[in-house]
Amino acid sequence: MNDQPRSRPQGTSQGKSQGKPKGKPYRRPQRDPVRILAFEALRAVDERDAYANLVLPSLLRNAEAEAVKKGGEFDRRDAALATELVYGTLRRQGTYDAVIAACVDRPLREVDPPVLDVLALGAHQLLGTRIPPHAAVSATVELARCVLGDGRARFVNAVLRKIAAQDIDAWVAQVAPPYDDDPEAHLAVVHSHPRWIVSALWDALGGGRAGIEDLLEADNERPEVTLVARPGRSTAEEVAASLPPEATEPGRWSQYAVRLAEGGDPGAVEAVREGRAGVQDEGSQLVAAALAAAPLDGRDALWLDGCAGPGGKAALLAALAAQRGALLVASEKQPHRARLVERTLAGNPGPYQVIVADGTRPAWAQGSFDRVLVDVPCTGLGALRRRPEARWRRKAEDVAGFATLQRGLLTEALRAVRVGGVVGYATCSPHPAETRAVVDDVLRGLGAPTSGSWGTDGQPAAEWIDARPLMSGVPAIGDGPDVQLWPHLHGTDAMYLALLRRTA
Repeated sequence: MNDQPRSRPQGTSQGKSQGKPKGKPYRRPQRDPVRILAFEALRAVDERDAYANLVLPSLLRNAEAEAVKKGGEFDRRDAALATELVYGTLRRQGTYDAVIAACVDRPLREVDPPVLDVLALGAHQLLGTRIPPHAAVSATVELARCVLGDGRARFVNAVLRKIAAQDIDAWVAQVAPPYDDDPEAHLAVVHSHPRWIVSALWDALGGGRAGIEDLLEADNERPEVTLVARPGRSTAEEVAASLPPEATEPGRWSQYAVRLAEGGDPGAVEAVREGRAGVQDEGSQLVAAALAAAPLDGRDALWLDGCAGPGGKAALLAALAAQRGALLVASEKQPHRARLVERTLAGNPGPYQVIVADGTRPAWAQGSFDRVLVDVPCTGLGALRRRPEARWRRKAEDVAGFATLQRGLLTEALRAVRVGGVVGYATCSPHPAETRAVVDDVLRGLGAPTSGSWGTDGQPAAEWIDARPLMSGVPAIGDGPDVQLWPHLHGTDAMYLALLRRTA
C-alpha cells in the first residue's frame, strides 16, 4: 500500500451530464441533502486542504437553514448520518481505495478525484455501515448523477456493484498483503494508515502485533466528546448535574473532565455556551494539570503558555493560575489564532494576558517565568481520530521538518523560566523523533546558548522531573520520567509530556 493512496490530478471538474440514456424516458436525479453535504465536505478536504472538523459544522448549519427555508427540516439524524459518512470515509480511505483499485481497470491516479470521492462514499456505506446494499448503491448512484452527470454515474454504478459482491472481511483478505509476508503493508491496508505511520507508531509503542493493531483500530474509532470544567467558574460535578444523567459520564482521569454520551452536542451545554466549560480532550487536560501541579520552590506568580493557540490548555492553565494569584501569559505567533485564544480565555476569573509573539524569538526577558508550557507544532499523529485526513496529508519527511522548530521552542522555554522553575514540553505525537529525542537533544546542548546562566559546554542546566506521579491513577504511561498517553489504552489523544526543571 502506498503512503499516499491517491495521486490526484489537479484542476479536474466535477463533470457534466454526458447525455441522456437512449431508449428510456429521462428521470431527473433525486437530490439527497445528506449525501450531497458529505460529498461537498470531502471535496473541501481534498481541494482546499480543509479539515473536516472545521468545514463540516458550517455545511451542517447551511443545510439546516436551507431545509427550513424550504419548509422542511434537517434533523439530528440527518446530521449524524452526514457526519458518519464524512468521517467514516476519511478514516477508512486507505482500505476503500485498495478495494476500489481492485474494481476498476485503471490506476486510481487516472480516476477523477470527484469520482473517487463518490466511490469512497459508496464503499463506506456498503462496507462500513448497516445501510442495506441496494439502498447504498442506489443512493450513491443518485448522488453521482447530481454531482458528476449521468455518464460517470454509470461508471460509479458498475464499480459499486462489484464492491457490493463481498463484505469488508472478504475484501481485506483479497487486497491486503499477507501479514507474514509484509506486516506493515498488511496493517496499513487493514487499518487504513499510510505504511510509514504504521512503522512510526509501532516503533513508538513497542511490543507485538496485538498492541499496534489495537492502536490503529482506536485511530479509526469516533472519539468521545469530552468537556473541561474550568476551575473557579464551574466543576465537573456542576456541569454533569446540569444535564440528564444518561447524557454524561465522569472523566476517566482528569478531575475537570465530563464525557458526553454518544451524539451529545457540546453547543447545547449551558456551561459551554457561557464559557464556564469547554471542549478539550482529557489528555490535554492532564498535560496542563501536570505542569500546574509540578513541585516548585519559591515564587509562583507568572506562567507562560508559549504556543497557546487555539487556547484550550491556556484556558485551563489560566484558571489554575488564578486560583493561586498567578498570571498567565498566553503567547501565540499567528494573530488569528491569538484571537481564538482571547475568545477562549474571555471571562476567566483571574488575570491573564494574550500576546502575539514567536516563541523562538521571545518578547520577554530570560528567566521571567515560574512555569512554562510549550505544546509544540508537530505532525499530529496522536490525534488521527479527530483529524483522520491528516494521515493522508502528512509525509515521513514532515517529521524532520518540525525538528528545528521543536528544539528551538524548548530551548527558548528553558531560557524563559527562572532557575528553579519548571518547563513542560508537550506534543500531540508519539513519534520518537518528536518526543524524547527532542528533549534529549536540547539537554545535550543542541541550540543552547554559549553564554548566560547555563551549564558547562553550552548545555542548558536542567534536569528531568518525573511526570508520572503528577498523573496519579493513570496506568501504562511509560517508564518515565516522561509520559506517553495512548488512544487505545487511555481513550485520549496520544499526548506526550516531559517536565524539566532549570537548575542554573
